[in-house]
Amino acid sequence: MDVPPSSPVPDPFDAVSDLQVFGEFGEVNPSISDGSTFTFLSPERMEQMFQGGAEGCYLYARQENPSGHALGEALARLEGTEAAHVTSSGMAAIAATLLGLCRSGSVILAERTVYGGTYALLRNFLPRFGITTRFLDLADLAAVREAFRPEVALVYAESLTNPLLRTPPLGALAELAHAHRVPLVVDNTFTPLIMTPAREGADVVIHSLTKFINGMSDCVGGVICGSRAFLEKLTDVHEGPLMLLGPTMDSLRAAQIYKNLHTLPVRMRAHSANALVYASRLEALGCRVTYPGLAGYADREIFERQRHARYGYGGLLTLDAGDLPSARTLVLRLQDAGVGWLAVSLGFHRTLFSPSGVSTSSEIPPEERDAMGLGEGLVRISVGLDHDIERSWQRLHRCLEGLPLPRSEPRRETTVRL
Repeated sequence: MDVPPSSPVPDPFDAVSDLQVFGEFGEVNPSISDGSTFTFLSPERMEQMFQGGAEGCYLYARQENPSGHALGEALARLEGTEAAHVTSSGMAAIAATLLGLCRSGSVILAERTVYGGTYALLRNFLPRFGITTRFLDLADLAAVREAFRPEVALVYAESLTNPLLRTPPLGALAELAHAHRVPLVVDNTFTPLIMTPAREGADVVIHSLTKFINGMSDCVGGVICGSRAFLEKLTDVHEGPLMLLGPTMDSLRAAQIYKNLHTLPVRMRAHSANALVYASRLEALGCRVTYPGLAGYADREIFERQRHARYGYGGLLTLDAGDLPSARTLVLRLQDAGVGWLAVSLGFHRTLFSPSGVSTSSEIPPEERDAMGLGEGLVRISVGLDHDIERSWQRLHRCLEGLPLPRSEPRRETTVRL
């Protein structure tokens, strides 16, 4: 069945395409800044930097560097925010954001099915500093409303949760957060271009640049997108977590990701198209598969309302293999057959897969994984840019033979078209 396109809004990549940043000598790519410290023409200008900054000046590369600034400007345009700051990893972006918004005694309201590393940060690390988290199903707006207390400092969501692929209602969450005068922070790693959380009311948007935005699985990086005032607070010389903890991205990596960013629209459409082929055919076989492009997807209405239609439904799907032995057998077969590689991470040109419960979500206690429906047989698949998806599908199909996978009744016309 056809689904009408989302409401007409500007393409989120238009502003990035219109950004013209040239190298120092007119190169079509920005020059790579190769310095850790920067000179000043006067002592007064240097002193000004230590008292709150001076526009157009750089102090020390741990705070910011020109290459990182260029990438940050492009990513701010991508997400529709005033500013952005690139970091050495996605977890650095998350940690710096939370430390910038919280103090001892603060409470965070977070999606219960967040990425395992984020869960460990929230549950195991931040309590050492008096910051605690209440994990909720953010789709249950009544429960979220009931959870607000004066000590709540922020609401933390993922645009598409890792690995269960649920879609929270970002607009409604933003309204609730703002009614209590706290920000909504959204990790948009799984859906760049597909969703623009700031358009829904998110105050801070985070990415692991390691994933789709860079797309090459050859470096680690993150970004924090938000208001200029918030980013200045994070990079403040005297108390900013980005300045004092030092997780700023180095110039070479920033320049590399900046160049890869410009192929993102083409890559996201290809990831989405290939993932839709896999998901629709797996469902037609009766496999228990979760993918936003399937008509039976639990949060389809929310996803449709929040997405930019031209970029599809993303490159991630999950397949329930039933139990851990079956999941192990399946991923080894997939690797041996050349479907892709058994590896964590996502957004690569090759398909990557892993049993989430014992890998990227292993930080979550087993009883909590069971409660949220994350079984040990769940296999997360990041579908690659296979040029011949029919050939890849035939290989995948053969890998399913003889496996006692849980089955549901096969359905027809279960997908929506890109």
